[in-house]
Parts: sequence; C-alpha cells; structure tokens
Amino acid sequence: MSDAASLVRHANNINVARQLRDRFPHPYTSRDAHAFLQFVLGPGPQTNFAIEVGGEAAGGLGYVAGTDIERYSAEVGYWLGETCWGRGIVSEALSLFTDHAFTSLRLLRLYALPFADNVGSVRVLEKAGYRCEARLRSSCVKYGEIRDQFMYAKVNEDWAARG
Repeated sequence: MSDAASLVRHANNINVARQLRDRFPHPYTSRDAHAFLQFVLGPGPQTNFAIEVGGEAAGGLGYVAGTDIERYSAEVGYWLGETCWGRGIVSEALSLFTDHAFTSLRLLRLYALPFADNVGSVRVLEKAGYRCEARLRSSCVKYGEIRDQFMYAKVNEDWAARG
C-alpha cells in the first residue's frame, strides 16, 4: 500500500492512459491505486508486478493467463510513467519477466497487442525479443477512435522443442 502515492504520480497521465486498455482509468486517483493494490495483494497467483525506478513504483507489468487450449499462453501488458520513458526500463523488465514466465510458469507463448501507432511499445517488444505476427486492422476503439493493433509474440523455444 505504500506504493499508492507513486502509482498515482506516474499513472495519472493522459499520455500513459491513451496507450492502454480502458480498464486503466484516467484520471488515475488515490482510490484507483488503493483498489488496484488490494486486488494485487489478494488471493490467487501473482500476475502483476511493479516496475521500480529510483526506489518507487513507476509502472507495472502483468499478464492474463489463457484458458482451455490456450492455457500455456498469456497476454502480457505493461506501462511506465512518462518521466521514465526512453531509458530501456520496460524492455529490461519485459525480458526478465519473459524469462520468468518461460522458466517458472512454464508458459509456451507470451503475446501483446500494442496499438499500431504506439512506436515506443513496439520498440519495447522488439528489444525484448518479441516478433510481429500480424496487424489487426480496426480491431479496437480507444477514446472514440478506431485503431489498429499489432500482434507481437515470443515463443518459448525450449518448451516447444520438448514436444
């Protein structure tokens, strides 16, 4: 709960919210931070992680596990406060998380759906070893604007080789 103030400071930014799913609120208030932290600290597997910069929570990274035939896959998402952009922080965090997911969680595949015009997020994924598999035309609407998304993925080659 001690991260609430830093979450608000970094998350309450339209430039951050503009690139994320609608469930990420804007404005981002202290109430939002506390509700999120209560969710994260609740029962169940840990699926959300803080990105720490300079000793404070400046962003986050999380995943949503697939189900049924996609139970060995997960969608990954991330955000970082604008004051920290352009320093390779998220690329490093995503690389570390990907290694963790493939080794400890035994996932076969991780994927992300960045907006096609989000050059920074595309760069993060490529630096972390993800590859573009598709452009999903007119696949979503954010703030009333129709947008394309890319499908980026990384496959756990060691898992796939086991058959």
